[in-house]
Amino acid sequence: MKKASIGLATFSLVAIGLVIPHQNRIFRGEIMDSFCAEMGSHETISASVKDSRACTLDCVKGGAKFVLYSPTRNKSYGLDDQRAPRIFAGEKVRIIGTYNSTTNTIHVVDIEPTLLETVRQFAANAAADFSGR
Repeated sequence: MKKASIGLATFSLVAIGLVIPHQNRIFRGEIMDSFCAEMGSHETISASVKDSRACTLDCVKGGAKFVLYSPTRNKSYGLDDQRAPRIFAGEKVRIIGTYNSTTNTIHVVDIEPTLLETVRQFAANAAADFSGR
């Protein structure tokens, strides 16, 4: 009887864990390629690659995966979505999603540029528009 109660309680906890969805969290960092993220930078950028965006895209073209690199934790996180990060390659972003600690992967729900990146992009666009007048 005791074994049956323990078994039922364990099954109930597992079933509840499967039914209750994991809560989304916010992750911040830079969209990098898995090759450069291992080193924590794009320092090995060759002369033919002009910036971190180009480096990230070239490395992904060469077989790397898009990851979120957190410089404050010196850690990279795999991303289950490999299409959405492409437009943010080399940029600082905020990812909304759930984290799987077993696979060290973030299930991506949404990716947004950080406020600082948004302001920089706006300023660059405004400067380009102003100089074109």
